[in-house]
Amino acid sequence: MALKRRDFLLFLGASAGTVALGSLPSSEKKFSMPFSNSVSASSPAGRGLSFKPLKSPMPLPTEGMELTKQTQDYSTYEVVDDLVLPEGFTYDVIAAWGDKVGDSRFGYNNDYLSFVETGNEEGLLTVNHEYISSVTWTQTFDKVIGKSLPFADLKEPLDAAAKDGINAYALPDNDPLKAKIREISKEALIDQGLSVISIRKDSNGQWVRTNSQVDRRITGASGLDDGRYLKSTGPAIAVFRKKQGQGYVDTIGDRIIGSFGNCAGGTTPWGTVLSAEENFQVQVPEPVYADGTSFSPEERTFIIDKEEVGGQGNVIGLAGNKYGWIVEVDPANPSDYGTKHTWLGRYRHEAVGVRAEADKKLAFYSGDDRRGGHLYKFVSNDSVRNPKDKANSKLLSQGMLYTAKFNPDGTGSWIALQPSTPVNPDMPSVVAGGMIPLPKRPEGGIVKVEKDEDMTAFKQQFKTLGDLYTGNAQEKQGAILIDAHFAANAAGATATARPEDTDVAPDGSLYITFTSGSSGSDGGLDNRIFQGPKGETPYEYGWITHLIEDGNDPAAMTFRWKMLSLGGEPADGGLGFANPDNLLLDKNGNVWMVTDMSSDKHNKAVPKGRLDKEGKPISQSDLRGLFGNNSMWFIPTSGSDAGKAYLFAMGPMDCETTGPFFTSDEQTLFLAVQHPGEVNGIRLDNKAETREYSMRTTDGQEFIQTRQVPIGSNWPDKTVNAPPKPAVVAIRRLDAKPISTAQLS
Repeated sequence: MALKRRDFLLFLGASAGTVALGSLPSSEKKFSMPFSNSVSASSPAGRGLSFKPLKSPMPLPTEGMELTKQTQDYSTYEVVDDLVLPEGFTYDVIAAWGDKVGDSRFGYNNDYLSFVETGNEEGLLTVNHEYISSVTWTQTFDKVIGKSLPFADLKEPLDAAAKDGINAYALPDNDPLKAKIREISKEALIDQGLSVISIRKDSNGQWVRTNSQVDRRITGASGLDDGRYLKSTGPAIAVFRKKQGQGYVDTIGDRIIGSFGNCAGGTTPWGTVLSAEENFQVQVPEPVYADGTSFSPEERTFIIDKEEVGGQGNVIGLAGNKYGWIVEVDPANPSDYGTKHTWLGRYRHEAVGVRAEADKKLAFYSGDDRRGGHLYKFVSNDSVRNPKDKANSKLLSQGMLYTAKFNPDGTGSWIALQPSTPVNPDMPSVVAGGMIPLPKRPEGGIVKVEKDEDMTAFKQQFKTLGDLYTGNAQEKQGAILIDAHFAANAAGATATARPEDTDVAPDGSLYITFTSGSSGSDGGLDNRIFQGPKGETPYEYGWITHLIEDGNDPAAMTFRWKMLSLGGEPADGGLGFANPDNLLLDKNGNVWMVTDMSSDKHNKAVPKGRLDKEGKPISQSDLRGLFGNNSMWFIPTSGSDAGKAYLFAMGPMDCETTGPFFTSDEQTLFLAVQHPGEVNGIRLDNKAETREYSMRTTDGQEFIQTRQVPIGSNWPDKTVNAPPKPAVVAIRRLDAKPISTAQLS
């Protein structure tokens, strides 16, 4: 099935000044360019592109290559442990893990980037630091940081504890094991959070750090020993200030120790940066009681497994209800260590889409990146006067949080998360995996409902969200926001496919990437909404969705939406990549997109016939090995090649490319390279191996590809046996022209 470009153009049209999903009040333009109903395999590759697309691991329609030549040219492929860019482009490493930042160091696993300009070719780069990759962090910590941690001393007790982990919170304060766990946990928390660094472009066109007085770290441990607590606003403060409750109370009121799990984010027109706390449940308990208080820190034990260092909040006694928020930081204010705005809800936040227009309500969009997670919108009580006025931050302290209900007919509505909202959950039978988690009452926590009759009984027992939570009016509202995901399930929000980015276009419409259509222990997606190009469910490779508020009003309670599957192999209607993640719109309305395939799936071999050892078909999840490393793509939205995808960059081994952000002149593209070497650690002595893949031509003919795959990574130093380090780079053209001219003319 070929991708229908006409649908794609309609889908992306609003950002290019065309009409999407019907006529919009803000635009009366119609399509004027010619287009075909499918991507042509015979057209030359990027005739108007000013960059030569990279060779993908698989044949792409955009190359215009004859089918017989595809099997020849793609019979071999070599993966490179580097950030690979087109001819005429280069990159400079601006900061890497361990570099000095203020009185601390540049953190680990950099993600979202924000560049707030303070002058001509200078400004403040704010960087998120998401989590700790256990293999590389434990293997290289002493080499990079110059400090030894007691990993070896913990091996035996961790092995003995196995999956149960170690409950360091319950150990006596004078226990040596507790001290060692605290030391590791604190260093891991320091390597998360945010970095603010000042940079400028030098006479050679390279970006360099200037190490100004505003350079600083906001870490997962800020406030623990240094008094640099984070602040909070909104109804959840009433819960934070409790002296006692049904569950755990940390006794420091509305002050908060640190920020961690900082994944994607957003930037406001008034120059503040929004950092989204995502997988906080790895470090602290997520479930809460009906009054919004946390489960005990003992419920999330300390562990080091093959993926992460988890339970860092256990030994310190962090209250779980204070994590999973949006943090706002003013990078230009050296005394600002962040504010968590609780009206925006507590869940596994990904990006933040900001819509701030004069004389309209402020709207913030964010997704809950879990299987079965929801799309949310915050709407302020008061209107924006001047979008660039820093006083707009006060609008985040009063408003309402809504969650999205998608209807199969392309319409939708917003459900308020407030005590009076009716309990009206979907039935488990409509979601992949057949399970929806709900607030468990009266015990607290969650209950996984798997039968429609049990869901019906739940609806009969609880009539409104207020029936599920306790306290006075403000405390109930705070508890609902703290328990936002499970409250949204109870209210009937649509279970979606891991929403990983929310970007507001200049016309006010919203783009959402849904990165993965598989189900899991957290839940699954609505099968009526999320389907592959042939109607299949589940569909692993991901979607991009376009949402337009009715009346083009940020405060509208209804919307229209359209979805088109982008991920997948060309032979099946995909564009040649898997798991779309962060989006970036340039001034011309074109889309730049990075992918987020799981590290352990990169370059995984796919045997002939695509059958496993038992003769069963390889899963879509494992077929992601065909797509190579994570990558960055350019998708024009105008011209004769609009709707096609061109490979712009390939990341180093085991990494994720994240947080793309342009300078205002678009001569520089900042990019974060996260967790290189995450699976195999340091690449030793240029180790590589040969693997075989069952590839397909663009029309579906199978052939075998032999691929050379490096084992581990030495990026960014790129010297033999160098430790891999997450780092932020500045991509530029050697001719110093804007990168955004890399488009169809």
